[in-house]
Order: sequence, then structure tokens, then C-alpha cells
Amino acid sequence: MDQFFRNLTYALHPTARIQSLRIFNRTVSVLHFQTRGSKFIKHQELKVQELADQVPPGHVPRYLTVVLNGELTRTAVPGNHVIITGVFLPVASKGFRQIVAGLVAETYIEAHEVIVCSHDEITHSPLDAIQLKEILGMDNLYERLASSIAPEIYGHLDIKKALLLLMVGGVDQSPSGLKIRGNINILLIGDPGVAKSQLLSYVNRIFPRSQLTTGKGSSGVGLTAAVLRDPLTGDLVLEGGALVLSDQGICCIDEFDKMDENDRTAIHEVMEQQTISIAKAGISTTLNARVSILAAANPAYGRYNPKRSIEKNIQLPAALLSRFDIIWVIRDTADHDTDLKLAEHIMYVHKHKAPPESQVEHFPIDTFAAFVMKCKQYNPVVPESLRDFIVSSYVHMRKESRTETDCTYTSARTLLSILRLSTALAKLRCSKVVLHEDVQEAIRLMESSKSSINPNDLVSKTNRPHDVIFGIIREIAKDLSTKKLEFEEVKRRCLMKGFKMDQLLKCVQDYEELNVLHVDKSRSNIILI
Repeated sequence: MDQFFRNLTYALHPTARIQSLRIFNRTVSVLHFQTRGSKFIKHQELKVQELADQVPPGHVPRYLTVVLNGELTRTAVPGNHVIITGVFLPVASKGFRQIVAGLVAETYIEAHEVIVCSHDEITHSPLDAIQLKEILGMDNLYERLASSIAPEIYGHLDIKKALLLLMVGGVDQSPSGLKIRGNINILLIGDPGVAKSQLLSYVNRIFPRSQLTTGKGSSGVGLTAAVLRDPLTGDLVLEGGALVLSDQGICCIDEFDKMDENDRTAIHEVMEQQTISIAKAGISTTLNARVSILAAANPAYGRYNPKRSIEKNIQLPAALLSRFDIIWVIRDTADHDTDLKLAEHIMYVHKHKAPPESQVEHFPIDTFAAFVMKCKQYNPVVPESLRDFIVSSYVHMRKESRTETDCTYTSARTLLSILRLSTALAKLRCSKVVLHEDVQEAIRLMESSKSSINPNDLVSKTNRPHDVIFGIIREIAKDLSTKKLEFEEVKRRCLMKGFKMDQLLKCVQDYEELNVLHVDKSRSNIILI
């Protein structure tokens, strides 16, 4: 507010006094505030934080107050990355604070220009058309992108594929005003020392708009929003938490099981409605939190107990677990070959300060981040031809969930998860249409995550894969009421269950030698004898 004053010498109780040098009798003059001659302008204060990738290791991000006036107000919202041009000025202390501070003054920036950065400006140099075409033409692009996530960590290829789809995200839908989220939520549960926190920190480092926090150090205020009193005006204001600051990004929450129950309930609305409703101290509003949540949790009893359900292992309610698209259990089991390869991998990284060379070439971080940001610009659609296949696959998953003794609850949210993962896979191809292979891969990832939870499936797959594969073949023959089966259908069902192609071929070969089944010359049909 630009204030205009008029000189009054007869006021008995002035609000502002000045000793005039132009009056010879040295009388005390008074400044009287004139509202008619003043001009009111909009005023806003922002608090900006240093970017996570620019903070030196072991240091705390720095904060700075920015003052916006006039048309610059409301140009940015919490979570935006901005470029601010202005004048660096000190704040004059008054009263007792001036005596305590002495010559030390607080500072702020009076902004002259505010530029909100887009996703391409946040990332490293964007890809041009030639580079994009070259990447899309590579063989095994899906595996190369997944293996480029934390290459120092050995194994966990399917988990890295799920994290890749989380970074790309699905497509938001708003039929008749009803918003259906496109962001993907993933929960990693595992024994100590299986690199859960390392995966979270890598995703936080590689994705431009993300926040990394821990469950023990995050209260309900720290995750959603805090009601504070403005030191300048004395009014109550809102300060965004981790979920608000990571809007249109990823919020990585480590030690998810250590959060209090009151704090955990604040995430329920965020994970489905993508908003945060605040009703505190007379402030009632709704903030956007269009965020994907990547959480990591440890079992309640130190190590994952396969004899207990997943709710008892991590002590999380079923209402919260159903909001995760993929729940992956990582077990630390003793296996000679796996332990030997893991130890050799760790020793190589420790000696050479780099991951060992593999058959799959990794992408640099800059190229990977730029390609992910390019893929997020596409909005693929699911064609009508895939409707029956998706519906039948979902009904089959519901049928299996009724027969399982454990663990995961298959609901309508599972069907939406299939659509989100399928559209994310189509985005990786920079395509506008979802293909049949995308839906198959999405279902395979979900079945693999369920197999990691259900110990019975793991035992059967590790000890008797041939028997389980033959059981799948007999189940298909029973459902179709025929003994002549298409090989592609059998292959699809087995891959959905987490089996590998060589296991299927070996099973078919063994049972063909036993004259239990027969494969025609074109290798396209399997006939039960």
C-alpha cells in the first residue's frame, strides 16, 4: 500500500511524529494517514527452498523469503520450480529485536519477475526428435530403461520395471466430473538390508519434482500442511508439507510402518482423491496433491513371516493397502548361487566405484530423466478391442483371489491398476494406443507382486514348476471345454503367473515325451491326450 500523508500541527494524539527542519519554531509536526490519496496493491510473501539436487551432501536446504507485489502475486503455487529475478534487500529490525540482533539483519528478495519452470526446463537438456527416434529404435528398450534404475543394486529387475512405470505414470480420467487418478502407488516391504531405501533415494534423485521423507520424522502436519501465524500481518496461513510440495511428482516415504495411526490417515485421501482437505483454526480449504507415493516398510517382527498375513506382518489396515497398485515383498532368503553373484557384485562396486558391465547397456541419468519426461507428455487410450480381454483377466484374478488362503484383496481398484500400468507401458513406447502386450505385461507384474506375497505360490514355483505349469494347462482346457489349446494362450497364462519361457518349453517337452500331450508341427497348438 502506497501511503499518502498530510501535515497536521494541531493533533493531540498523533500516530506518527516527525521533527520538521523547515519550521523555524521547532514545533512538532504530525503525519496523518490519508486513505483517499493512497493506492492499494496486492502483496504476497513466498518462501523458496533450494533444489534437492543442488544441496551438497550432508547439508540442509536453504530457505529465502520472496516478496511479490502487484500482478506478480499468485503466479506460483506450492511445489512449483521457479526462477526469480529481484533485488536482495535487508529487513530493518525494530524494538527489542534491533538491540539483540545488532548489526545482523534478515534479508529477503523483492521480486521483479517470476518464471514458473515446466517439466522440460526442470530436467536436464530435453531430447530432440533425432535422439528420441534413436532411443525408441533400440532393442529391449523396456529392459534397458529398467536396468538403468540404480544399476549399483543387484537384481530386482521386476521391481525396477514397476518403479519405471511409477515415474512415467498413467492417464488421469474425468468421466462426468468424477476424477480417476492416473498416478501409480507402490509399496515395498522387505527384510532389512534388501536395498529398499536405496531404491527410494535413487528415484528421489533422478526425478525432478520429488520429496523424500521418513515415516518417523513426518507427522500429519509435515506430510499435509501446517497452520502457522504470519509474522508480518499476524493472520493464520497454510504452509505446505511434503505431499503438497511434491504435487505432480513423487513422494518417497521411507519407514512407512513407523508412522502413527493419526498421521497415516492423512494419506488415505491423497492416494485416491489426489487432494488434501484442511479444516484447522478456521481455515477450510482443499489443496492439490496429485502425487505418486512410493513407500517402503519393514516387517513388524524384524523379518517377514510367511505364516502371517500381510496385514499382521506390517500392521497396516486393508483400506490403506488396497490403495497401492503394486505391493512387493522382498525376502532375504539363503541361496548359494544368488548369494555368490550378489557378493561378487558388491565387491566389484566397492573396488571400482561403478557397477559391473552387463549385457544390457545402461542409460545415463540425464538421458533417462529426459526420456521419462518426454514419455509423460503422451496420453494413450485403451481401444475397444481390448475390453473383453481386460474384463476376463480381471474376473480370472477375482476367481483366484477367492481360492487363495492369503493375502491380497482383489477389488475394483485392481482393474483400475491394470489400466494405469497398461497406459504407462504405452507411454514408454511414445504411443497413443495401448496394445495387447501392454496389458499382458501389466497383469504379469501384478501377478509377480502377488506371488511375492503368497508363500504358497513361491514354494510351488520354486520346487515344482512343471507340475504347476501342467496344472495351468489342464485348467485352461477345463475352462474352454476342449483338449486343443492355443500355445499363445498357454504362454500368456504362464507368464502371468511369473514363470519363464524356458520353464514352459521344458515342461511341454517333458510331458510330450511321456505322451501326456502333443504339440503340432507349427508349434501353435497343444493337444492333450
